[in-house]
Amino acid sequence: MTSYRIRLLLPLSIIILVVLIGLGAILGPFFKEFYFDRMHDRISKEAEVAAYNFERIDFSDDGLLQEEAEALSERFEVRITVIDGEGVVLAESYEDPAVMDNHLNRPEIQSAIAGNFDREIRYSDTVNAELLYFALPLNGDEGEGFVRLGIPMDELDSLYQNIWALLFVSFLVAFVIILILTSRLTNQMIRPIEDARRVANELAEGNFSARAYEGNSYETGELNRSINVLAKNLMQITQTYERQQERLETLIENMGSGLILINHTGDVTLVNRSCDVIFGENTQEWHGTLYYQVIRNKKINKFIQRIFLTEERKRRQISIASGIYLNHYDVHGAPIIAQDGELKGIVLVFHDITELKKLEQARKDFVANVSHELKTPVTSLKGFTETLLEGAMDDEELRLKFLTIIASESDRLETLIFELLELSRIEGDTFQLNWQTVDLEEQIDEVVEVLGEKADAKKMTLEKTIKGSPILAGEAARIKQILMNLINNAIVYTPEGGTVMVSVKEQNERVLLEVEDTGIGMSKKEIPRIFERFYRVDRARSRNSGGTGLGLAIVKHLSEAHQAILSVDSEPGKGTVFRIAFLKNLPEK
Repeated sequence: MTSYRIRLLLPLSIIILVVLIGLGAILGPFFKEFYFDRMHDRISKEAEVAAYNFERIDFSDDGLLQEEAEALSERFEVRITVIDGEGVVLAESYEDPAVMDNHLNRPEIQSAIAGNFDREIRYSDTVNAELLYFALPLNGDEGEGFVRLGIPMDELDSLYQNIWALLFVSFLVAFVIILILTSRLTNQMIRPIEDARRVANELAEGNFSARAYEGNSYETGELNRSINVLAKNLMQITQTYERQQERLETLIENMGSGLILINHTGDVTLVNRSCDVIFGENTQEWHGTLYYQVIRNKKINKFIQRIFLTEERKRRQISIASGIYLNHYDVHGAPIIAQDGELKGIVLVFHDITELKKLEQARKDFVANVSHELKTPVTSLKGFTETLLEGAMDDEELRLKFLTIIASESDRLETLIFELLELSRIEGDTFQLNWQTVDLEEQIDEVVEVLGEKADAKKMTLEKTIKGSPILAGEAARIKQILMNLINNAIVYTPEGGTVMVSVKEQNERVLLEVEDTGIGMSKKEIPRIFERFYRVDRARSRNSGGTGLGLAIVKHLSEAHQAILSVDSEPGKGTVFRIAFLKNLPEK
């Protein structure tokens, strides 16, 4: 505000000052000339009076002329000189006339002779001052001559100085008064403008609640009223936009499906939170990065490329591995076309159909696997029973052999049915754990004791390591079931002479269980599927061991029921490590 006022007042002040100086420059000489004219009138009249008096005196009487000259000089306060027609000084008020030079050639005398009667300003050595001279002819009875009056210019100079002092003081006072009045008037005009500028700056910075003082001035008041209306409209528009933006962001971030926007150059411009779960990483860091540098799934990248090339809507089902899980997504892709027909980018929407796929696959697998798993024991039971009925039962050795096989197949059939029922119950909505404090080391010892004979038969070593407290929250029977399946699988898939290591490590809020073997291992492609029903890495080995293919599926569901974190690391030929991080304390209800 200060700079704006100065920019307005400074030029205005300079203009006023220049005008006043110019006026003074005009008035000063004018007053001087006016006073010169007054002095000329005075000296001419005084010269006429002096001439009248001298014309009555005899020019030969020098004494009387001198007395009269001195008397008039004292009365008029001027220098008086009486000169005859030849230029000889007859009387002088300031000096002895006898010693003075001839004055006939003086300018004022010549002017009187010519009849012009002009004034003459000249420095006088007689009085040592500058004088204003005026001369008139004398036409007395005794002859002709001249009377000359000289007024000192000191009076005029003093008056001229007084005039300039008066002008200076007057103009200075006038300048100050004008400046004060102008400043006040300027403030009244500038304050609304500056207020409008302030509000405009705040509006530009996003403060739409700022308002300007409307004041009484019509023009500035109208300007500020318009700015206030603009600010109000901007606030309403901004609030509406912000509400819509918040709703859109809330919708995008909380929608169950994954959303990705890619611009026409291939850079990712928008990713919602659901994509973090889909891709198993912090996708918010993808912004401004080329899609093929962050999306590592080749099928998705090819799908994106097809949309860019064809500029048509596409749909495809894609499977994405996430740790030990294999998730399925129905991906919809559509190009973003501007009004001018130019491609601006594409949008991808990932609908999670994993549960639908699992349900569909479970139905297929259940029918196929149950039929397949039941077929073998039922066929064996039927075949050996028919063989016995056809006469083999009379042979005691064959009868005992066949009955042993029938009993083994019956046990296998019973185990399969029991595990199917158990898995179905665990997956049910009504399944609940009986939470309690469990000593994991104690459960490991019981399982090792049960499976020790099986391990000894393969000349395997069962090792146990406990670091920290093995106490956790869970259901003892279910944890024992998890241990039984994991350690049994380790024994089954580990060659003779191998090692199975069971370790427990206490962590901050969890207790980590690790079951590691030196068995056949598995590839990364198989890891997401090992927890499916009836899935076997080595079907011949597991079937010969009496396995049903349901053990790891039970482990997975029981781990989830315990709110535990399940993970698997494995390499073909180097073994497998199963890790389960149980809660140390009972979960809050």
